[in-house]
Amino acid sequence: MVYLSDEIGNTLWRSYKISISDKIFTRPATFCSNLLSHATKLKTISYMNTNELLMPVSILGSLGAAVYFFAKVMTDYILKKKMIDKGFVNDETQAIFKQHVSSATNKYSSLKWGLITFFAGLSLILMEYIPFDSYSPLPYGLFTVSVSVGFLIYYFLVKQQESNNK
Repeated sequence: MVYLSDEIGNTLWRSYKISISDKIFTRPATFCSNLLSHATKLKTISYMNTNELLMPVSILGSLGAAVYFFAKVMTDYILKKKMIDKGFVNDETQAIFKQHVSSATNKYSSLKWGLITFFAGLSLILMEYIPFDSYSPLPYGLFTVSVSVGFLIYYFLVKQQESNNK
């Protein structure tokens, strides 16, 4: 004698087996279609992660460089002051200090920074009028090239002035 509950159980088991076999055979096809449909989203996500990574790195790098240079200037000053106080400064040491100071003061430093900021500003103005994609490296390249042109012009002007002075 077959009970009604056994018949319902067998029917459920058969439908479960059919749905499992359908999932087994359709799962790779579904996976591939999902992967292809989301491929364009993966490209956008990778750019977002790069931008999210570069901002903290650049901020911390700038802060670290500022702290390093400040500490270097302060320790050099303290060292020189202690050497003078202890009497370790003779004629040779004074010549080294004077040579370091004369090489550090550049009479063309205003020209250098003026050219660099001029060409950097010029590149920012050009970027306003040049159409580019938001993920394009064009702005970075344009800015780098223009600042490099400013440095090159500075180099050739100083080289020409020094050859005229000799």
